[in-house]
Amino acid sequence: MARSSSLVLLLAVSSVLVASSSAANFYRDFDVTWGDGRGKILNNGDLLTLSLDKSSGSGFQSKNEYLFGKIDMQLKLVPGNSAGTVTAYYLSSKGANWDEIDFEFLGNLSGDPYILHTNVFSQGKGNREQQFHLWFDPTADFHTYSILWNPQRIIFSVDGTPIREFKNAESNGVPFPKNQPMRIYSSLWNADDWATRGGLVKTDWSNAPFTASYRNFNANACVWTNGKSSCSATGSTSDSSSAEWLSEELDTTSQERLKWAQKNYMIYNYCADNKRFPQGLPQECNLS
Repeated sequence: MARSSSLVLLLAVSSVLVASSSAANFYRDFDVTWGDGRGKILNNGDLLTLSLDKSSGSGFQSKNEYLFGKIDMQLKLVPGNSAGTVTAYYLSSKGANWDEIDFEFLGNLSGDPYILHTNVFSQGKGNREQQFHLWFDPTADFHTYSILWNPQRIIFSVDGTPIREFKNAESNGVPFPKNQPMRIYSSLWNADDWATRGGLVKTDWSNAPFTASYRNFNANACVWTNGKSSCSATGSTSDSSSAEWLSEELDTTSQERLKWAQKNYMIYNYCADNKRFPQGLPQECNLS
């Protein structure tokens, strides 16, 4: 009986150790790359925090590079008077003709809403900004911010609601990110020369340190290693038997949610800014 109890206890301890190691995503999947101790991995790897004070911000990046994927991260943004601060969470490649898929959260005065800034760079060209307010307080709790990136489209989502879709329009001469593997990056930094009301509102350092928190990272993605993808030609990945996200598109319900978000919460759309593009809107803006 004692031997049996010991075996049960051993199995129980083993299962806890396995669960803990698999949950320790931030130790396994990310490196804190700058900030001199201002970026911290906590709670056995379940939580990562970035902080900003007058001396420095902080940041981290993924250990893996990805070429297509469905990336989820839960963030809780800097609370209170966050004016002048920017929390950036994005995918990016390297080089002069880099690709990039951006979420940036522009801080504001207490009581004023954050601005969620999105952008897509392809072959070093961006200028594709869309900005949104959110339908909740992003500082009160964690919310999920997702990027779906497959060969046909890029979809930005918040708590499962799509807010933006950037389609592959290469057939119309618009470059699309599809050849350069990208890492995940995030940083918290001072941008009070532009972030809040065009730089009119400066960072109030009496509120420092400012802190943003991250948890529940998940990447259902093609990992790029030594010039090869973990996804096979048949669309399977090393982590699962199939990768439906590689051909995922918005269904009717998701299209309605996208329209709802853009109608009610979009505050800037480069495709509607004729003054900015007097010679004509970018080519992708004219596509259905």
